[in-house]
Amino acid sequence: MSNGKCGLFFTSYRAEDQLLPSRFQKGALGLFLAALCAAPLALGSYHVSVLCLINIAVIGAVSLNLLTGFCGQISLGHGAFMGVGAYAAAQFSALGLPFPAALGLGGLAAAVVGMFFGIPSLRLKGIYLAIATLAAQLILEYVFLHWEGATGGSSGMAVDPPVILGLAFDTDARMFYLTLAVAVLAVLAVANLARTRPGRAFVAVRDHYLSAEIVGVNLFAAKLTAFGVSSFLAGVAGGLWAHYTMYITPEQFNIGLSISTLAMIIIGGLGSVAGSVLGAAFIVLLPEVLNAAASALGGVLPGVAMHLMAMKEGIFGLVLVLFLLFEPEGLARRWRLARAYWKLYPFAH
Repeated sequence: MSNGKCGLFFTSYRAEDQLLPSRFQKGALGLFLAALCAAPLALGSYHVSVLCLINIAVIGAVSLNLLTGFCGQISLGHGAFMGVGAYAAAQFSALGLPFPAALGLGGLAAAVVGMFFGIPSLRLKGIYLAIATLAAQLILEYVFLHWEGATGGSSGMAVDPPVILGLAFDTDARMFYLTLAVAVLAVLAVANLARTRPGRAFVAVRDHYLSAEIVGVNLFAAKLTAFGVSSFLAGVAGGLWAHYTMYITPEQFNIGLSISTLAMIIIGGLGSVAGSVLGAAFIVLLPEVLNAAASALGGVLPGVAMHLMAMKEGIFGLVLVLFLLFEPEGLARRWRLARAYWKLYPFAH
């Protein structure tokens, strides 16, 4: 009789709480990352640029999910926090600082601003906190537009491509590897933070703040920490965006960016790191799919193709409403169901 084990057996909470408890999961993730690293060798420059945008969007989505999904603090000012990081990183790079230092300082600047606007979270929650963060978005947009000495105002600001150890990341392929590395670090950081004592405090504040306070959670410290870490990662995403596009203007960090980032975590799944990745990829790829559909229909039904392009924003809103109605837990739940099905296949029923 064989003594081989079937399934996963844990003898400690630490072992059970691993990010990837099985060898298969570790191997699958390794193959996925290897395929991503090989993607620029097989894809054209345009498609690689889309992958760069997905990487940056993943950082922004996972940062907002930490604040809203894990801690329950809704924010409509995340686009502005990304703008703070973008302009700060650009200014620090212009001063001659190395790119990693400029990117980190840009994230710190966004963290300070985010924590400042997060102070009302001690007394506000729900729709009232959303309005407070919306005010932060509008205030920062005004600053971006009128503080011409720091942002260039409406004319915008040119940014040099990042240089690390003498290597200039001035192509889409090189920027893909840079943005991928930062995105992986951001995802791992948030996933690990969720398993720590502060991360569990975030979830306690989200689920029932009164009970959390009774058991000793400092609500103000927890909320400010969530705002700070979330804004830091948002600032890093903004800094990468600035150095990738090499030109930034206030219009890039308007309320539309905040809403798009919020849509990413709603479609992907609130409180799920994997959902942040799926939601970011979905939102970035949705316009590309619509463009491809319009191009395919252009020769056959030119009128339909024209209307399809004009209805982009409407289709975006419709997709969001459909997810809220039929899959409120987002793509993360679909992913969990798919994994559970194949785990039991062919005995699933």
